[in-house]
Amino acid sequence: MTKNTTNNSKKVTGKAFDAKLFFRLLQFVKNYKAQFIIASASTILLAIAASVRPWLLQQIVDNYITNKNAPQLFRYTIYIFLALFAEVLLQFTFIYFANWLGQNIVKDMRSKIYKHLLSFKMQYFTTSPVGKLVTRVVSDIETIASVFGQGLFMIISDLLKMIVVIFLMLYMNWRLTLIVLAVLPIIIYATKVFQIKIKDTFQDVRNQIANLNSFVQERVTGMKIVQLFTREEIEFDKFKEINEKHKKAHVRTVWYFSIFFPVVEILTSIVLGLIVWYGGMQAAVNKSISIGEIMSFIMMSQMLFRPLRQIADKFNTLQMGMVAAERVFNVLDEDEKERDLGTYQTERINGDISFKNVVFSYLKDEPVLKGISFDVKQGETVAIVGATGAGKSTIINLLNRFYKIDSGEICIDGVNISDYSLSVLRNNIAVVLQDVFLFADTIYNNIILTNKDIKLEEVEASAERIGIKKFVETLPQGFNYNVKERGAMLSVGQRQLIAFLRAYVTKPRILVLDEATSSIDSYSEKLIQKATNKITQGRTSIIIAHRLATVKKADKIIVLDKGVIVEQGTHKELLEKQGYYSKLYEIQFVKAAG
Repeated sequence: MTKNTTNNSKKVTGKAFDAKLFFRLLQFVKNYKAQFIIASASTILLAIAASVRPWLLQQIVDNYITNKNAPQLFRYTIYIFLALFAEVLLQFTFIYFANWLGQNIVKDMRSKIYKHLLSFKMQYFTTSPVGKLVTRVVSDIETIASVFGQGLFMIISDLLKMIVVIFLMLYMNWRLTLIVLAVLPIIIYATKVFQIKIKDTFQDVRNQIANLNSFVQERVTGMKIVQLFTREEIEFDKFKEINEKHKKAHVRTVWYFSIFFPVVEILTSIVLGLIVWYGGMQAAVNKSISIGEIMSFIMMSQMLFRPLRQIADKFNTLQMGMVAAERVFNVLDEDEKERDLGTYQTERINGDISFKNVVFSYLKDEPVLKGISFDVKQGETVAIVGATGAGKSTIINLLNRFYKIDSGEICIDGVNISDYSLSVLRNNIAVVLQDVFLFADTIYNNIILTNKDIKLEEVEASAERIGIKKFVETLPQGFNYNVKERGAMLSVGQRQLIAFLRAYVTKPRILVLDEATSSIDSYSEKLIQKATNKITQGRTSIIIAHRLATVKKADKIIVLDKGVIVEQGTHKELLEKQGYYSKLYEIQFVKAAG
């Protein structure tokens, strides 16, 4: 089978900032250039506006409070309020447009990855945990929004603010600036160590979230098995183990944060103390530093160090977003798309089917079908029987081009199925499976599958023709009855009847019934037999069954054993041969009767 590339083939690096990855994200900005420019411009202007206030404060204290100049004091106070107002307005603009941009990018990415998944080969889904795919489509993509809203833009804004503040400090007093900058390398080094240490924990957190999603989704889906086999305690113990790993991954991040923030806080306090001590001494002895400068530097040092204290948290956000982006792009880069190279178009398929020496294997060198050859003529009903694992359902998967055959040829109306466009091929084949999947929606919507060309009146008439309308009308709201997730409100037999109607209304030229009458009650079986007789009329039908009573009337019965056709013929002919089919029949009927 195909390797599980979603989880294993591509390692997530978890860089805090990956330029290549970020430029891939920027490809989704193309439709929102104006909003991107507004967010970027407000980032720059915000850094400038925030740095104006300390300079205004110094002017007020040194020139107008000390000199008791009330008119100028009032004017500069107004200036500070205007600067604050501008800062608030820019902050609002930045936050709104950065997050708006992130959410729209998330919407587009989610649509793209979901559309991408819809085109994948069926084999991909059989080897990829559903919970992890759900994590990629939902929570991982949501995390990417933070790259724009709380991650990269915030870091850029803080860095610009710090640069502007440093230049302003140098302009105002280079001696006090040196005191402030003396501690800056230590804080930067501590931030870098913190980022390195926490990188692995972020990846571990994402892995544990995916594992939790996968475990919970699988157990909730299979809750009936869990309870039937009284595995509640066992499954709960497994959940506690996974949950504990998830907790430990988060605790590791908390540990690094609990060390980093106190260290930065202590260093910041030391800087404030040095500013007050050195500035105060200079102001008292030779007045080379003014009181306004000291107050301004206290404010600017906070503006310089506060982003550094927060930047680690923003690196956390950015890194989580980058890890999520890398995981999402890994799925988008998967080369598992169903190749629809067929160009053959036809308005009507007659239904002649031919398998010519078909060899197929899920795993290399382990063939499931070993040179299968048979023909089904238009309008015939052919049954395929055999023990479990003989390859019956595989034939149906190959007919629908869910898998690529190793060798041989499968033709419909003399045309190789690989030459048909997938839409033409699958629109002409209807399949009723043993395990019927119904969406959490009305019976009507589950039948038409959002094909609005099929009206309710047509569905009701079709239900009447195949004899199941009365059954549907016994349900509350009839065809508008919501069957809930996976059709949980219906019995197995009732779900099968809905599947028969779903197949019938599509007017297929080829009908496939894959174990469609197994595991149902006798009443439902009678209804299904009646429906089967009706919907197989005038179309090519392939019936796969364990219960041989359902295939007695077939025009031809093909008997499979270990991937090889061992017998072909009618029910009567095969019984007369006293071969493999006869033994199966004897086991099911003669011994059962005894």
